[in-house]
Amino acid sequence: MASLETSSSAPKAPYSYPDKRGRYGAFGGRYVPETLMYPLEELEQAYVSACADPAFVARMDELRRDYIGRATPLYFARRLTEHLGGAKVYLKREDLCHTGAHKINNALGQVLLAERMNKKRIVAETGAGQHGVATATASALCGLECEVYMGTEDMARQSLNVFRMRLLGAKVTGVESGTKTLKDAINEAMRDWVTNVGDTHYVLGTVEGPHPYPVICRDFQSVIGKEMRAQLLEKENRSPDLLIACVGGGSNSAGLFFEFIEDDVRMIGVEAGGLGPETGKHAARFAGGVEGMLHGAMSYVLQDENGQIMGTHSVSAGLDYPSIGPEHAFWKQSGRVEYSYANDDEALDAFQLLSHLEGIIPALESAHAIAHACKVVPEMDKDQIVVVNLSGRGDKDVDQAARFILGDKGAGA
Repeated sequence: MASLETSSSAPKAPYSYPDKRGRYGAFGGRYVPETLMYPLEELEQAYVSACADPAFVARMDELRRDYIGRATPLYFARRLTEHLGGAKVYLKREDLCHTGAHKINNALGQVLLAERMNKKRIVAETGAGQHGVATATASALCGLECEVYMGTEDMARQSLNVFRMRLLGAKVTGVESGTKTLKDAINEAMRDWVTNVGDTHYVLGTVEGPHPYPVICRDFQSVIGKEMRAQLLEKENRSPDLLIACVGGGSNSAGLFFEFIEDDVRMIGVEAGGLGPETGKHAARFAGGVEGMLHGAMSYVLQDENGQIMGTHSVSAGLDYPSIGPEHAFWKQSGRVEYSYANDDEALDAFQLLSHLEGIIPALESAHAIAHACKVVPEMDKDQIVVVNLSGRGDKDVDQAARFILGDKGAGA
């Protein structure tokens, strides 16, 4: 595990760590009320201490192996490769993690940090529900009280995950304000945290928010790229030519990319194009956003000329967010990582394609990455290698996808 002590004192390379203020170039930082400065500093100190504690590291390693089910497989998608007719396509199978997505990597780590800080209560936000399920799962494991905030729009389209969270003992609180989606759930979770900082830890689910959250989440998720490097060396005795991952806040993509950020490997993050950036109904921050601040960090934000946060749209609840992690903003501005988008129809087509060809139903978030792979892989040489991060499984999305694919007939047709 990396350490914030390393990040603040001796960065190993330009792309590796934020500076002492938690900034990646112009992005990141801590734009929060004074009430939250102490708990953020407390969290940073706890993380640095935990990284240096062999007992904490050993416990994380044990739970990753025996509870999460790591290492997740690196799977050669033979039929998808043949169908696309270009580079070899491998899938990093984060959908096989306990709870069904990569979110458990970060949630479990943060809940263990909360336990280390003697916090008795956990709050979290969720969009697609996977981070909420992961946080409820980790809280149950550690015997901590858990409350998850979720926009009522997302609760309607992710009812299965709402039931899972409640089954795990979490209180799920619906948010009716704003667009009733992820942005508004984060607002409410942060309000709760401000009020209850003494006994409560906020498990932020992605590489967003004020420092040190982006670097902590990225470090917990970097196990994805570390495993994949070793697995591909074993299978192909080489590094990949291209990495592709979907980008909402950006945790699964950061987890895949970070291991290779200083290598000569091409990387593409795929945002939610929704109905198209030209329609205003999308969540493609780099296609339609500007530099701005949201939820405690400077990044790219979808906002109007008055600085008001704009509404977003995506078929995928997990990508439906108006900002992006500050490290991604830095990677974009520096040119290290490319960013594109897939629209709703492309994601739904990819959702069906992978299901038909490989017998793997991807999360709609992951389907955006598959959709972009379908565009670029045919143009690549057959001896090249592409790795797509399959960030989650599609069980949670079957009803949502059926409404779009089958119309009013629904999933039971």
